Amino acid sequence: MGVAIPFPTDQPPGYEWLDDEPTFDPKIHLQLEAPTEVVMLADLGYSPAEINSKATPVAASSPFRVLSDEGAAVLLDTARQLRRFVKPAGDRIESVLRGACYRSRWLRDLCISQDVSDHLETIYGIPVAPHPMPVHLGHMNFEPRRIDTAIDKWHHDTLPLDFVMMVTDPDTVDGGRFEYFVGTKHEAAALSARGETPPEDRVVAPEFPGPGYAIALHGDMVVHRAGPLFTLGERISIVNGYVALDTSVDEQSRSADLMTVDDPNVLYTEWAKMAAWRSQGRLATLIETLPFTDDKDEVIGRLEAAIDDAQRAIAEMRAGQRDIAHYGG
Repeated sequence: MGVAIPFPTDQPPGYEWLDDEPTFDPKIHLQLEAPTEVVMLADLGYSPAEINSKATPVAASSPFRVLSDEGAAVLLDTARQLRRFVKPAGDRIESVLRGACYRSRWLRDLCISQDVSDHLETIYGIPVAPHPMPVHLGHMNFEPRRIDTAIDKWHHDTLPLDFVMMVTDPDTVDGGRFEYFVGTKHEAAALSARGETPPEDRVVAPEFPGPGYAIALHGDMVVHRAGPLFTLGERISIVNGYVALDTSVDEQSRSADLMTVDDPNVLYTEWAKMAAWRSQGRLATLIETLPFTDDKDEVIGRLEAAIDDAQRAIAEMRAGQRDIAHYGG
């Protein structure tokens, strides 16, 4: 099974399960189908050098079905019950829900489903696991209170890989399109520095056939957003995070951004566990592969690289809060 860190058996302080939930049943609630198209990072303009150290060369898929009609109905009902816990994420998202898998058993079991993980492996082309930080599982974005602002501004994610799924029926929503930039995050940063956002002729807005359809995304590398509504109304999407099981690839997270967003009772423990998991994997590789040598600097460099994730997590925690990054618009 593809598991980085097992989901915690205990809930953090202040979290309670929803009452009277159905039991997640993959035979009833899933209807996994393959995407018809996959876009690669090279198609967005990334160089081989930039791609080689990343989790996967895949950038994004076309929409594909994940949930059955029954599963989509349960997810919508669950999201509506959890709406009371929404809050802003800096100046990027007005209404976001984090830590939902500590509140809904059904949602937790969907987000850590091995069937779904196996399906995503066939799309990404690599072994993956649900993100070891459960704050990244079942993240939900809700509509804002105004139509003159994007639901979620242009950004690249604070995690490596994810799927983005429509919870509400896209046919009932006026606006609120999911969009991604056919370009690199370096280009997006340059546009933002000039007070600009990705031009319309370089933006793709996939057509989601209905609720329960998702796209697979290389979230750290693909600049994307949820656009503004044209008419106020219910619009909910869900993001579920994944990591490559190969800990030798780049970590591809911005966990420090989460200090202004996530519950500190949860964030620091999850963050430390993820850093420890990645360091554990890299240290195991070092133990297995480090040859006898008198090259002290080589040995030091290999050892430093093995514990880099833990050292960076410590430094960023000590540095304190910073604003959550985005490219505007």
